[in-house]
Amino acid sequence: MLLEHLPHLANKRILLASASPRRAELLHQIGLKFEVRPSTFEETLRKDAFATAALYAIETATHKALEVASASMASGQPADLVIGADTIVEHDKLILEKPADAADAVRMLTRMSGQSHQVHTGVALVLPHASDPKHGKPPLVRSFAVSTEVEFDQLTPDGIQAYVDSGEPFGKAGAYGIQGKAAVFVKRLSGDYFNVMGFPLHAFAAEVAGLVDEGLL
Repeated sequence: MLLEHLPHLANKRILLASASPRRAELLHQIGLKFEVRPSTFEETLRKDAFATAALYAIETATHKALEVASASMASGQPADLVIGADTIVEHDKLILEKPADAADAVRMLTRMSGQSHQVHTGVALVLPHASDPKHGKPPLVRSFAVSTEVEFDQLTPDGIQAYVDSGEPFGKAGAYGIQGKAAVFVKRLSGDYFNVMGFPLHAFAAEVAGLVDEGLL
């Protein structure tokens, strides 16, 4: 498990390639020491180029992590591990990212009212010093995605508008944050709750512990 490796990881330079306060909060919660270095990667990948929404999230997370890893190498202070993540909501095969404005947020929430949707978080772990066996050279990239099914209760137009007026939907995939006021929307959840917050802690911890056990980190 990851917890017994925390003293070892405390001596590593770990970068979180995300400005998300929720991801930082979750990683702090488990005792991981890291620096926040938000990625400047523009999320402009074509969604229709991927077989699944989860693969799209993985690819976006990978681009974010690689961009920050490259910047750390160029700065002369290379990281030992860079963590990239991307969370999206999928409803009826349509990918819902962050709402563009209030009308977009209302549209997304109305669409999901009384129905189930999936939350996918792609995570990419980049080790700038380790060699990728596929290419025989660094960096090594390990990536995965976790999916959670969320069912919303039937939402009223007034309830949706009140939530949008609170300002919470903005900057959040699918126009809601389960850790905030939108918790009252959730009728049922199947899978990792923390994944819906934006970071699948269990899967992440298992992957990092594996990297340490393999002697790669």
